[in-house]
This record gives sequence, C-alpha cells and structure tokens, in this order.
Amino acid sequence: MSKNKYLFPFILVTSLFFFWGFIHNLDPVLIPHLRRSFSLTTVEASLVDSSIFIAYFLMAIPAGLIIKKYGYKKGILTGLCFFAAGCFLFVPAANTMQYPFFLGALFVVACGLATLETVANPYATMLGAPETATQRLNFAQSFNGLAAFLAPIIGGALILSNNPKSDAELAAMTASARNAYLLAETSSVKLPYIVIGCVIILIAVIFFFTKLPDKKDEAETKNKGFFHALKHKHLAWAVVAQFFYIGAQICITSFLILYAEKVIGITEKQASYYSGVAGLLFMLGRFAGTFFMQFIAPPKLLRIYAVICVLLCVELIFGKGMATIYAMLGVAFFMSIMFPTIFALGIDGLGVDSKAGSSLLVMSIVGGALLPPALGYISDKTGNFQYGYIVPLICFAVVLLFGTIGYKRKGVDDNAVKITSTAH
Repeated sequence: MSKNKYLFPFILVTSLFFFWGFIHNLDPVLIPHLRRSFSLTTVEASLVDSSIFIAYFLMAIPAGLIIKKYGYKKGILTGLCFFAAGCFLFVPAANTMQYPFFLGALFVVACGLATLETVANPYATMLGAPETATQRLNFAQSFNGLAAFLAPIIGGALILSNNPKSDAELAAMTASARNAYLLAETSSVKLPYIVIGCVIILIAVIFFFTKLPDKKDEAETKNKGFFHALKHKHLAWAVVAQFFYIGAQICITSFLILYAEKVIGITEKQASYYSGVAGLLFMLGRFAGTFFMQFIAPPKLLRIYAVICVLLCVELIFGKGMATIYAMLGVAFFMSIMFPTIFALGIDGLGVDSKAGSSLLVMSIVGGALLPPALGYISDKTGNFQYGYIVPLICFAVVLLFGTIGYKRKGVDDNAVKITSTAH
C-alpha cells in the first residue's frame, strides 16, 4: 500500500490513543474526588484503578477474538461502543450517589478501552514501513501523553470542588445538608463524561464510514490459540514486564494528587496542575523517545530510562519537600516510552502469533488493578504515604530486567533490533 493510503487511517487510529489517554488521566482527579465524597480509605479509593484494569484482563482475549474473526475495523467499533456507553453510565451513577455504580461505569468504559488497545497498538505498527514500527507506535502513544497533560487540568477545573469539606466538616452537617453537598459533588462528574461520550459516538461514525486497510493471514486460523504464543520467551518476558510497568504507571499517575496533598501539603486543586505538568512531561518523553530511537536501540533506551526511574523512586520514598514532586515529574518523563517499547519488543517476530501476543500484552495491564492497592495497603498500614512507593520501585526494576535480558531473541543482537510490523 502507498504511504498516502496509510495516512488517514493512521491519523484516525492515533486519535484513539488521545481519547483513551484522556479518560484514563481523569482518574487522578476522580480518585481524590470520590475518596472525599464517600469517605474512602486509600485502598478503597484505589478500586477505581482496579475496576478499570480488571476489565482489561477480562476483555483482552474476547477483543483479540473479535479482531481475529472480524478484522481491525469491527474491533475498533466494538471498543468505541463500550467506551461511549460507559461514559453515559456516569449520569445514573451520580444520581444514585453509590460508589459501586461509579466502579461499574468505569468497568464498562474500560471494556471499551481494552478492546481499542488490543486493536490499535498492533494496528498502528502495520500502517507503514516495518522498520519504523517502534517509532510509529511511540509517536501514536505520544498523543496519549498529550491527553495526560490536558485531562487533569480540565478535569480538575470541572470536577474538583473549590471549597472541599473535611471529614470533620461533613460530620458536623445536618443529614439533609450533607446529602445536598454530596449530590453536588458526585454530580460534577456528569458533564465531562457526557461530552466525552458524545465525542466518542462521533468518532465511531467516522470510523464506520472510513475504509481501513486490513490484513488477514490465513495461517492465523491454524495457530494453536492465544496461550500458545507464550512459547516465544521474549513475549512471556514482555507480558511480565508490562504487568509491572502498568502497575508502576498507575501508582505514579493515579496517586500524584494524593501524594502532593499528603506529603507536600498543597490543595487538591493546586495538585491537579502538577498532575497536568506530569502529563505534559509524559507526552514530551514519548516524542523525545521517538527521536532518540533513531540513534539508540530501543532496549538500550529502555534500560537507561528504567535505571533513572528506580533512582527517582528512592527520592519519592525518602525525600522531603518539593524535591519529591520534581522526582515524580521526572518519573513521568522517563517512564513514558516503556509501554510502547515493551509492547513492540514483545510482539516483534511473532508472525501468526502477533494478534494473540497483543491480547496477552493487553491482559497484562491487570497489573494496574493489583499493584496500586498494594501501594495503598502499605501506606495505610505504615501510616507513611511515601513508603508505598516501594511498589513502583520494584516495578521499574522488573522493567530494567526485561530491557537487559528479557527482550532478547535468538540470533538478534542488541544493536540490530529493528522492530518489524506485527502484520508481516
């Protein structure tokens, strides 16, 4: 296919990275908001992440089966339908003022996101020259970073209260006044999610009427199933590395506002701007990573960034004052290339097992459900919020191990790594 034939489909697919990045990066705003509204512990508030990433685990294989049987386009449309439906479910969730209903709405949204990620990550690598697949995926993921910059700022302005009430102030209110306050708090989430739901429907309509290039390999129907793909050792390593990376990313992004509030003592509203800066640095890190990969082999860059993230996590655990926030911002920059790089290295050379490998890598995102509660548990039990950051430190150490030995394929040396398209 010609480059021009790839261009518009690639633009459309890249837009998906922005939209799921935006909805994900409302979570750092949503977590402290719901935590205050429902008087939740840190562990209970972390269930926001758990409800999302459990959906990833449950939907990854069904999503893979959809694209395997019906192709990329129908997979994208399925994901967009779940995405929009979940956004609209925030309205009844807010009206009922029940925390489990919010978790249910997030679960439906995440079913859509899991489907989209299962499709879009490998699809982005096939829309162009095989030798530039890793750079292309990092470029598309950069718009996920743009969303990470915008979402906390917009979400903080629309969702977070200008005059949040403390637990003591809520306890002093009459029952009717307290209910009225909590209804106003929970209702503030309606507008952002309604708008996002409407935009996603519009995007689905555009996809429906757009002809997308697809490639179906007859040999795909003859492979032995999803878990058979794990015979590729570098894929098995990538699944483990992705599990821990996503856990680290969610620990860093979802608790940034809470960290700033508890460790530095600034307000949620102020902290939401730091969360936006973290998103900006995450985006810049993706663009920078795409540039550096022209000169540095992806595994080497992954190793360098992982070492830096481990060192910055030490500062998060033991540091004091604003230096800890700067360390958090540094982690946002240096962890930015990890997801697409682990993904691309993991599915490199899989051939007919590529779609199965993609589903398994998306399943590994369940790390985002399991590891943030571990951070919350350590923080609650020790009474020191910073001690919980031993969790992302361990996670980045696992990524370092993958970038050192786990990615290797027989007969392919470090400097010769050229990520090939999953479609070839």
